[in-house]
Order: sequence, then structure tokens, then C-alpha cells
Amino acid sequence: MATSALLSNPFTSFPLPPSKAQFRMYQSKPISIAFHSKILAKPINRICPETRRFPIALSGTSVGAEGKNSSADADGAAVVGEDSALFNLREQKLSSWIYFGGILGLVLFVLDVVWIDPSTGYGKPFIDAIETLSDSPEVVMLILIAIFATVHSGLASLRDMGEKLIGERAYRVIFAGVSLPLAVSTVVYFINHRYDGVQLWQLQTNPLVHHLVWLSSFVSFIFLYPSTFNLLEVAAVDKPKMHLWETGIMRITRHPQMVGQVIWCIAHTVWIGNSVAAAASLGLIAHHLFGVWNGDRRLALRYGKAFEVVKSRTSVIPFAAILDGRQQLPENYYKEFLRLPYLAITALTLGAYFAHPIMQTASLGLHW
Repeated sequence: MATSALLSNPFTSFPLPPSKAQFRMYQSKPISIAFHSKILAKPINRICPETRRFPIALSGTSVGAEGKNSSADADGAAVVGEDSALFNLREQKLSSWIYFGGILGLVLFVLDVVWIDPSTGYGKPFIDAIETLSDSPEVVMLILIAIFATVHSGLASLRDMGEKLIGERAYRVIFAGVSLPLAVSTVVYFINHRYDGVQLWQLQTNPLVHHLVWLSSFVSFIFLYPSTFNLLEVAAVDKPKMHLWETGIMRITRHPQMVGQVIWCIAHTVWIGNSVAAAASLGLIAHHLFGVWNGDRRLALRYGKAFEVVKSRTSVIPFAAILDGRQQLPENYYKEFLRLPYLAITALTLGAYFAHPIMQTASLGLHW
């Protein structure tokens, strides 16, 4: 609502003070309306001409697409989307994180009983049923990815309608409850069959290739997990929202998960060098390319003009908007990455690398 109100303001040749109606929009929040001399010294078209926003700063921030405060660009231009990976320790509640830990433990327990445990779960029968369709591990790999992609993207596309019917939290539980087992099956099958198929090349004896693959995989995870910016929403402790992020990694690419997946697939295909890895990469990249179109479509439906503004100054191809001048990086841009969610992703990525032997042993124990 806040974004819609700001976008509807008339475009004028000089800055005007806020009207009473506009001022009442912010009376519910203890924020001050301050006119910065740096902003007022610039022509109005330097603020953010495409949004036709009112040239005011709310204690140094602007109202984001979800009604939350988000940062302003270095030149004073208002940020329409949300400030990604922002983590304020003072706003965190210990009870929420205790609740998160309890939900996480419950989810893992149910996943083990219903899907993973050979004596009670349906994971092995599911894989066995897919393997009856083809003797080729490449085909089975593609089928597993196709099933996951259809369910995952299908439920994402139905999110607006589903949330209206049963609520945000309930729909998140259904979404995760269906997607997570399928994701586990796909990952475990890939680990167990990654060296099946036809060997196309062998580069694992080259130390330089190892270092390049490791570095590429590390970078891919920085792109892959923008959804972890708010773990409490992922677990439905906080009410899940469809965010319109605009800072941090989003300045580099509007679809970081797709970019990260492509980097990960290329790195692992180069390292493994066989037909199964190539098939898995083909399926995953195709799914994420579809996600680019589907994600933009859903954000356009949800946010309208605000998304068009973000789209106009970001790019799908990494760095493209920066190179052609549509995205102006703020001063001290690196500070947008010095935040707890990015640091957590870095720690988890390093942990996952050293935990590879544990993951491989656990996967082999399932005989999928």
C-alpha cells in the first residue's frame, strides 16, 4: 500500500512538502520526515523519475514494497524494493527462534519417518517406481527433476490463490511438506548415481581444476540462497511473504538463484565429467530458466509498477544493468553483504564442503 501511494504522487518540477494525507500515512510509525540538503540540491529527475516518488527521506530510508523501511541509493534515489539480508538483532525474539528450532526438529523427524527411514518411509518405493520407467540413470535423473520442478513451480504459481484460501502459514507448510521429500530424493539419487553413465572426460587429476571447481561452487551458494534472508518466514514462524528484494546480490542479478544454479551445475559437470552429471545439469538449468520467467510474472502480478521499476534497473544476466548504467552501486556497496544472513551462508557453504563425505555415506546407506 505504501508503494502504491508513493507511486501515485504527481510529478513536479520542484520538491514539495508532504500533504496532510501523505503525512498521516506515516503517523503510525515513529519516524521523522527529513529533507536532506543533498537530495534537495539535485534536480527532481535525479531522485527516481520512473517511480514519480515524492522526494522525501524517512529518517534516511524509503518505504519498501512490503511497507517496510528500506535504504536509499547513494545518489538519494528511493529504493522501491526491500533491503535484502537486513538483520536487526534488537528486533529478534528468543521465543521465535526457540519455536523455529522446535519446528525444524519436528520437520526433520517427520521427514525421516515418512520418507527416509527404509522401514517406514516412502522414499525408496518412490525411487523404485521411477526406475521402472527406464534403465537409464540419465532418464531417471531427468524424470526426478521434472517431477520436483513441476510440483515446486506449480505450487509457487498457485501461491496467491492458496494463501487466500487457507492462509500464508498453512500454505507454506503444504509447499514445504510436498517439495522437501522430492528434493531429498533427487539429491540422494544424484549423489548415489553421479558416477554412472558414460564418462565424457576426466579432469579430476588436475589440481587447478579442483581449485576452480571449489571456488565456483562456493560462489554459487552466495547466489543460490537469497530465500534464507528470513529463516523465520521459511519455517512459517513469521508470516511468509513474497518479497521484492532490491539490494545486495539483487543489484548484480535479479535472479541470483538461477545464476547460482548455473554456476553449480557447470562446476560439478566439469568435475564429474559424465552423462549423468550432464543430464542433471540440463534439467536443473532448464527448471531455473523457467523460474526466471515465472518469478518475474508473479512479482509483476503482486507488485505492479513497483516491480517494473526494480526490473528496469536490474538484470537477469549478472552485472548487465551495472555495466549499461541502469544500476548505480551505492558507496560502500560491500557493506550490503556484511550482514548475518550472508555470513551464515558463507559458514554453511564451508561446512557443506567439509561434510561431503558424511552426505555421501548417508546417501549410500539409503540404497536409492
